[in-house]
Amino acid sequence: MEEFVELKDLIDTKQYTRLRQELAEMNDADIAYFLEQLEGEDLLKMFRILPKSLAADVFSYLDIENQQAIITSLSDKEAANIINNLMADDATDLLEEMPANIVKKLLANANADTRRDINHLLRYPEDSAGSVMTVEYVDLREDITVQQAIERIKKIGIDSETINICYVLDNKRTLKGTVALRYLLLSDSDEVIGDIMHENVVSIHTMMDQEEVARQFQKYDFTSMPVVDNENRLVGIITVDDVVDIMQEEATEDIEKMAAIVPSDKAYMKTGVFEIWRKRMPWLLLLMISATFTGSIISSFEDALSTCAILVAYIPMLMDTGGNAGGQASVTIIRGLSLNEIAFGDLFRVVWKELRVSMLCGLSLAIANFVKLMFFDRVGALVAISVCLTLLLAVILAKLVGCTLPMLAKKIGFDPAVMASPFITTIVDALSLLLYFQIATRILGISG
Repeated sequence: MEEFVELKDLIDTKQYTRLRQELAEMNDADIAYFLEQLEGEDLLKMFRILPKSLAADVFSYLDIENQQAIITSLSDKEAANIINNLMADDATDLLEEMPANIVKKLLANANADTRRDINHLLRYPEDSAGSVMTVEYVDLREDITVQQAIERIKKIGIDSETINICYVLDNKRTLKGTVALRYLLLSDSDEVIGDIMHENVVSIHTMMDQEEVARQFQKYDFTSMPVVDNENRLVGIITVDDVVDIMQEEATEDIEKMAAIVPSDKAYMKTGVFEIWRKRMPWLLLLMISATFTGSIISSFEDALSTCAILVAYIPMLMDTGGNAGGQASVTIIRGLSLNEIAFGDLFRVVWKELRVSMLCGLSLAIANFVKLMFFDRVGALVAISVCLTLLLAVILAKLVGCTLPMLAKKIGFDPAVMASPFITTIVDALSLLLYFQIATRILGISG
């Protein structure tokens, strides 16, 4: 972007006054993006140039590595100012990634309210609704008037995550209802909040998994939702910007698991070589060991292969096609499970559907392959029949394995994404070979 090039020129020519003016007119997220293009001293220097009123907002958009670099370079007073001006959930996310000695120092210098809010959020398990919620929201008593409610919003709204929806509580902080800001503005000033509030409130429990939180937002199309404890007392809210981060995190985790990689919370370019090796090696080792069974199957049919060597030429095609067919089914089912479109109770319906799909796919591939074998490869009819019949059965078997394993994994408490293409391909490869050699030895009349 041309604007960023101009800003870089201002840094190089040390025109800091003009640079400060230019930054003050930019969007917080754009400033953060520009900062992340810088390295080392330039990044720290640029952040220090920012006006204090802007620094905390920009800081919240930076990735965790840059946040850590900045916060550790600041004085105790400057760092405390940043922490005090961050939303409690953003401050908590930062502190969870910091060394314990730095966290202790930051909390010691933070103000009492900030320290209380952060300690409150740190109590909840990672990836739970309680750990991602914010405690900055507007709460109203049900017995006050609209005029009093508006005055309260003016007083505390500036420090709240959102004021579009206000939460109505009784004296025990039990959630009784919600009222939208637009209704307050359109209502008579002497009306009582309890009379105009919306009582049918959809809430989230503090211990709900963050993936389920995202589903609730998708289901109801809300921009914010209240978080309550076991006694239905309001303890925080979750806003849609947090949900976007959750969805990105969960999607990344599923993709990595489906590719047989131990999930990582770091960006690729900021992950070291040995860390990437450590994340990828366990599954590669497991899949390699499991693939040795395929070699054992081939060895056990060595005599049959020596009698009819042409059979060897079609092993890769059969294994690849079976693996691809199983991968298609597994990815579709895993996505359906993730979106709650499919449940374990649908197992027989899913199997019946995939059985029909696999028969159509298998027949189509078998017919196309039979034509190729007979007219282009010019192999014998019995060899062609052996290969094509194996192809049909391998596709059917692969799709059935691909659709059932993720559902069984979900049922017993495992992440269905683990049962994705690499794992299923290994299973299907072994089963396809067994089918192939059993069919070939019988049709061709050779001994296994």
